[in-house]
Amino acid sequence: MKIEVILTPAELPALKQRDLRETACVVFDVLRATSTFVTALHNGANAIMPVGEISEAVALRQKQPDVLLGGERDGLKIRAAQTSGTDFDFGNSPREYMSEKVRGKTIVSTTTNGTRALRACAGAKTVLAAAFLNLSATAKFLRQLSPAQLALVCAGTRENTALEDVLAAGALCEILCAPLTPSLSPLGRGEEEIRLSDSAEIALRVYRQAKPDLAAAVQTSENARRLLSITELRDDVPFCLQYNRFPLVVKRVDDGTTFASA
Repeated sequence: MKIEVILTPAELPALKQRDLRETACVVFDVLRATSTFVTALHNGANAIMPVGEISEAVALRQKQPDVLLGGERDGLKIRAAQTSGTDFDFGNSPREYMSEKVRGKTIVSTTTNGTRALRACAGAKTVLAAAFLNLSATAKFLRQLSPAQLALVCAGTRENTALEDVLAAGALCEILCAPLTPSLSPLGRGEEEIRLSDSAEIALRVYRQAKPDLAAAVQTSENARRLLSITELRDDVPFCLQYNRFPLVVKRVDDGTTFASA
């Protein structure tokens, strides 16, 4: 398995043009889109449908009145003034997506960066949405899948690299590079060779440096500083940094536009 990391949104147009038919992509938008997807699905949502524009989300609600709308612009919940009359049901805080609100529901989500990163992976054979919340489950799935090429896609902040996404990608690299005992080797196979690109090495080294105090490292990031400055959103930062809280994999399903628990 050869692992590369897409470190910045500036790389997404080139990724979208590549032949990804033999590639598995894992998208990280730790603060907060992919953390929200993981939480909502764990709490019983049937599916997440990421869309690029607010107007797309509203149009889907008009066609399917039972869907719930979630997302953000500039980090904040989308309000009626931005949609010509429709308040979104949720913002982009994973803590909003409680079982009693989402169980059995399909959620249409539009966010600033996460949706764009997911769409850049449209041509990939497999697309996962991941976060610190479900790292081990994601790693186990990838070991069993054993793709020839693995691209870890950092959604970023606007056009910039997001530190928290790079750290999550580095953490996944570390798990995948760890040796397995024969009894734990997927499907009874021997050890698989893992080859890291330079971008993956960068993510892994950054993660290992930050690992002793990950929370302190993330708090210096642009996204975390913004969220920590907003009283009702500041608790999202420690929530999204929890390791392996949810043992599920979030995978694009066959229709190519929907994500659900694998």
